[in-house]
Amino acid sequence: MSNPHGTSFARRVGWGTRPAVVVVDLVRAYTESGGPFFLGGQDPATPGRVLEACAALVGAAGRAGVPVVWTVVRYAPDLSDAGFFAVKVPALACFAEGADGGWGELALAPAADDALLVKQHASSFAGTSLAATLRSRGVDTVVVAGVSTSGCVRATATDALAAGFRPVVVEEACGDRTPALHRQNLADLDAKYADVVPLADALAVLEV
Repeated sequence: MSNPHGTSFARRVGWGTRPAVVVVDLVRAYTESGGPFFLGGQDPATPGRVLEACAALVGAAGRAGVPVVWTVVRYAPDLSDAGFFAVKVPALACFAEGADGGWGELALAPAADDALLVKQHASSFAGTSLAATLRSRGVDTVVVAGVSTSGCVRATATDALAAGFRPVVVEEACGDRTPALHRQNLADLDAKYADVVPLADALAVLEV
């Protein structure tokens, strides 16, 4: 992204030598019409764009031997482990074990050697083993994709930075409930917390 902030913001963190791709919460609740968090309300092209870009990203990662981690949200049937997150966002009940609709199912099929991480909070790092798992594999760069840009993608990218990883957010491989939210949060992430890059640039790095 271009830098509208002068020299005070939006410097480049850059790529390290060992990336991993984290696909955040790319489940049917966001990608299918009727889903509680459907992305296509204002822009019907958004779900397809995100799915296509994520498929290209993880495909390139797989061919390059780059680790891929998929995250999903899961709660106990009574939401006893959801805390105040489910109070704030009651629709999260769709991710409780046994909930109707199967909205928590991944919208793309992971490869056999991809990892699946279950989480209860917005950030993929909060209360999970993600940081330890990545460090055990020598990862220094976290390439973030998935949904939603303003929520779990943003939280994952900012926590990746706080955990000592280089965060890279892939623009086309993320989406939100409105195009404005998507653009605004990408701009703020790029200014302060992560490098926001086009899909073509991410693919070029992964395919070297």
